[in-house]
Amino acid sequence: MDIATTLQHPTQVIHSVDYRRERWRNGLGWTREILRLPPTGDDWALRLSIAEIERDAAFSTFPGVERELVLLHGNGVRLRFDNGRVQEVLPPHGRVRFAGEDALHGELVDGVTHDFNLMWRRGLLTAEVLHRPVVGPMYFFTEPTVAWAIHLLAGQAALDADSGLPSMQQGDTAWLAAGERTRYALHGGGELLAIRVSG
Repeated sequence: MDIATTLQHPTQVIHSVDYRRERWRNGLGWTREILRLPPTGDDWALRLSIAEIERDAAFSTFPGVERELVLLHGNGVRLRFDNGRVQEVLPPHGRVRFAGEDALHGELVDGVTHDFNLMWRRGLLTAEVLHRPVVGPMYFFTEPTVAWAIHLLAGQAALDADSGLPSMQQGDTAWLAAGERTRYALHGGGELLAIRVSG
């Protein structure tokens, strides 16, 4: 897999209505896939989705993958790992990072949750998740091996007009492709998750 080419997947805004809903790998829940790279097949290097946790259930395992889970909506979920670790992911936007091989069971604190689910292939990519308010212009720089995914948690935002990208509403995600060093300015109000992905 050519990681540089993978991260050069075209810059775009993916509206929440276009996310693809599908079953978890283990069949015990649903997810809405935002983006996978490469975009076809199961041999992906990066995957962004929103997990819908409707009941207590075991999580699917993903050997060779790193994961980060961020609570979007609901009263939280408690993760019980087979090794005895317990991690609570609580409002407003609690988060946890863990290895895809880890066997764990999710317990709902009080009702259904929706959770942002970032997964990346260990050894091919690194990813860093930042949770930030949107106040004034925010700048994101892409480079030959650095791309950004921006998920709008609340509010509305738009990238600079010369980007040619549509405006973003709550729940939408922008993908800023790796390539020639480029500066993107984001304007708006609200809060976001900014994921820096590098190869």
